[in-house]
Amino acid sequence: MSRPITTVLIEDHTLFRAGLRELLEEHGIAVVGEAPTVASGVEQVERHAPDVAIVDLSLPDGSGIDAIRRLADDAPATAVLVLTVSEAEEDLTDAVLAGSRGYLLKDASVETIVGGVRAVCAGEAILSPRVAATLLARMRASSRPADAHCDARLSPREREVLRLVADGADNAAIGQRLYISPHTVKNHISSILAKLHVANRIQAAVRAVRDELL
Repeated sequence: MSRPITTVLIEDHTLFRAGLRELLEEHGIAVVGEAPTVASGVEQVERHAPDVAIVDLSLPDGSGIDAIRRLADDAPATAVLVLTVSEAEEDLTDAVLAGSRGYLLKDASVETIVGGVRAVCAGEAILSPRVAATLLARMRASSRPADAHCDARLSPREREVLRLVADGADNAAIGQRLYISPHTVKNHISSILAKLHVANRIQAAVRAVRDELL
């Protein structure tokens, strides 16, 4: 029998935290620590080394963004999943660029939250569909010619790939659109991540929107 995923909950609302603990444990996910503040949350993660830290953005002693940055430095093996009420684009971009692998809203379904924990634990990135739609709308609204105002470090082909990544296309779909193999797409994405100094596709898409690379 495989070991259950372990989590620490960093959330200051006691009733919500208790409900979240019950929800996770009903689905075989162990809650090994709880904390209502940034400071105590970081301490709990350092003590228990969980697979996943679930972090609210509004905490009494600071922003959840502060917690994410500290965890990225002090506990890089723990994946961070933001669970918040905020749909603000600034909060999303700050959280993802600080190191969060996922960003979900508190009104998400049980299946979405549980699936999000499992996804970030497996090294995947996940966004709330509603927040992702806002991000993609911003991307499309700010669309500009491929050679205008772009980061000079990215080649024209890499910018084409990045735009399709931001639209949510997987490697196979990108390959079909650009008439290149999935292996070539993978190489382009690896190059994009390295040049933008980001860890995953979501961070690349967020960076593209924030810095107007496309």
